[in-house]
Amino acid sequence: MIFRRSRFAEIVDTQLEMFVHDRRDLIEDVQQRLAAYNRADRAEAEELYGDYVDAVDVAADALAAMRDSYARTLDEPDEYARAFNRAAGRRLPEYARELESR
Repeated sequence: MIFRRSRFAEIVDTQLEMFVHDRRDLIEDVQQRLAAYNRADRAEAEELYGDYVDAVDVAADALAAMRDSYARTLDEPDEYARAFNRAAGRRLPEYARELESR
């Protein structure tokens, strides 16, 4: 079986690299909130998990905005969006489910 890279692979890789660099604050916030949840006692865990989910939503929204902004410039936006979602799921798996739902 031969696998070929999407024709959008290079641009998607570049966009994800930019996201990781430019939106480091969002990624670090998600990591810190997950760490706080993992350290929490039972009484605090539910609220801290909600904070973590909210941070994931914010980061996924930023990823979706990046994807959708570029997709609007294309004749075949769905193919690009699928390539973006696949690559983001590999590189940033914690946001994959939320990104797919947007």
